[in-house]
Amino acid sequence: MQEIYIEEIAKVIPSKYKLEKQLDVKITNKGKLVFVEGPAEKEYKAIEVLKAIGLGFSVSKALLLKEDNIMLQIIHIKDVTKRKDLERIRARIIGTAGKALKTLHHLTECEISLYDNKVGIIGNCEQIPDATQAITSLIQGGKHGNVYARVEKQRKRKRQEKFKINIKNKL
Repeated sequence: MQEIYIEEIAKVIPSKYKLEKQLDVKITNKGKLVFVEGPAEKEYKAIEVLKAIGLGFSVSKALLLKEDNIMLQIIHIKDVTKRKDLERIRARIIGTAGKALKTLHHLTECEISLYDNKVGIIGNCEQIPDATQAITSLIQGGKHGNVYARVEKQRKRKRQEKFKINIKNKL
């Protein structure tokens, strides 16, 4: 049995039955403390899903973590910068009317959520490093245009590498 503290318990309670059925575990709670019981591997997946929900992801997006090649990455803003104006840093990550988050989501093909001083990223194992690098650059003060350009360049390079590998395999 594992346990996790979830600040946003109100998101978990209504979808508790769905989570139990999808993750094949038993979920109980005492206040904001949630207990997960089941086989070890399924408990681990359930804890990851609950962490994602606690970071502000919807239940359906958090359930993407059931897949084997999908993972959750958490970036603590305070670990990346010494700056004290965290509100301004959060605003840089979100962008005007959420434009920066939408652009990063489109470029990295990862789900990104900002909760308090944490950034949660759900995505394919291959795309998580690009998304993490982009968010870290924004936190450290990099220009949005430069961050997007770097992500696009990395994305293009990976596509070319996959194409080359496919050609070699066919020969």
